[in-house]
Amino acid sequence: MARNIEIKAHIESVESLLPKAAAIANEGPIEIIQDDAFFTCGNGRMKLRAFSEEKGELIFYQRANQQGPKESFYVRSPTSSPGTLREALSHAYGQVGRVEKIRTLFIVGRTRVHLDQVKHLGHFLELEVMLQDDELPEIGVQEAHDLMARLGVKPSQLIEGAYVDLLSQRGLHDHNTGAKP
Repeated sequence: MARNIEIKAHIESVESLLPKAAAIANEGPIEIIQDDAFFTCGNGRMKLRAFSEEKGELIFYQRANQQGPKESFYVRSPTSSPGTLREALSHAYGQVGRVEKIRTLFIVGRTRVHLDQVKHLGHFLELEVMLQDDELPEIGVQEAHDLMARLGVKPSQLIEGAYVDLLSQRGLHDHNTGAKP
């Protein structure tokens, strides 16, 4: 499985970080509309990310729910039919939540910098430092801390868990199981 070091932080606004991210980026900005459906999964998380009616990806991942940098293991599989795949997975496993966001992507070295506007939640920064197969996680953790400092993000802004967890805590999750009435 591929690995990265990830952090997620609440920010005042995407607009406030855009110039800082652009100043240090090798690539970007790229705006991406994402609609993530999460499914019941006993040993990690399973989500279907739809970019459009014809393009999406099924993503399985495992990571700790903790503040600060954390190692994430993941597998991605592209799909050309995210709608019907969402329906099948909802019937088979049950959909436990849905997250809609507008993501502005920058690449800084080997790190994906996401500036996310999440429906019903607000604005967030997410860093994903891509790791080599044999690389120690601590190296990626240090890179994440360095990038946080360069972007002016404080450790007190870090959050744990996923956006779907935050929506659930606020009572805004979608318990659509895919079952028809």
